[in-house]
Amino acid sequence: MDWLQILSNTGSSILSPATLGFALAALGLAVHFGYAGLLNMGIAGFMAIGAYGYAISVLSFGLPWWLAALVGLAGAAIFALILGIPTLRLRGDYLAIVTIAAAEVVRLLFLTTAFDDVTGSADGLSGYHNSFRAANPLPDGTYGFGPWTYTETQWWVRIVGLITLAIAVLVVWMLMRSPWGRVLKGIREDEDAVRALGKNVFAYKMQTLVLGGVIAAAGGIIYAMPSSVNPGVYVTSLTFFVWTALLLGGAATVFGPLLGSLLFWVLQTFLGSVLPAMVQAGLLPFMSQIQAGVLRFILVGIALMLLVIFMPQGILGNKKELTFVK
Repeated sequence: MDWLQILSNTGSSILSPATLGFALAALGLAVHFGYAGLLNMGIAGFMAIGAYGYAISVLSFGLPWWLAALVGLAGAAIFALILGIPTLRLRGDYLAIVTIAAAEVVRLLFLTTAFDDVTGSADGLSGYHNSFRAANPLPDGTYGFGPWTYTETQWWVRIVGLITLAIAVLVVWMLMRSPWGRVLKGIREDEDAVRALGKNVFAYKMQTLVLGGVIAAAGGIIYAMPSSVNPGVYVTSLTFFVWTALLLGGAATVFGPLLGSLLFWVLQTFLGSVLPAMVQAGLLPFMSQIQAGVLRFILVGIALMLLVIFMPQGILGNKKELTFVK
């Protein structure tokens, strides 16, 4: 096995757009669940709206990339309002059912052939990169060292992703230290007590759903920036992967989603490289390379179950502040 190549691929995933996109999505989910107690199982829908809003705005309306990104974020905010008005008074388990169904409805709308000219249907969308790449201030060339060697275009995506993530972290950190954030934590623990204090719990939940949804949509945009937008990406399993990253780092924290997303993608990349290599080397003779690729998802599922059972607060979480199951 070529361990040098395996470790290089694994190290490269630390700064990948997928890792940055997942970190933003997990941070948005932390706002929903970790701080407000909203059991949102449709985070993939927010990511899809952000990515499609960005791509469609460029391809169909000719908007510059930064304005297209704002359209994608606005689309996620509108989706949160439409989703939240009839559902935020539901109990947690019912809210989970509604959100996972809403995300699937969004995916099927993008998949249908009725809007093929706009959404690309099953083929998705591509070729929306010109405006973004034209704004790249970096000169042509390859920069970096070791596994973190990228072209100017690849670095531009990562720089925009890192800046977006830094802004989102700063906003969430400041809000959660404010009185507004303390009300959210109160709602998470006992919304009836907060309501008895005269606070409009529904309004706070709506604001939280919009904020977290916009951050998740930003993750969807970063995830789609270097390649294409395809409806096959925004399936239910994507939501479960974001939940895994969130629970791994710590739900009721600001930096936990970042750490969880980093560890999740490093582990995914490592297993995606080492398991097929082990099959090829004869160390897993009972498996094919395709089966070895599926095995990593089984391991992720087992890891999620173990997290929920033995470490529901995550790596950076406070055991006294949040438990997933009481």
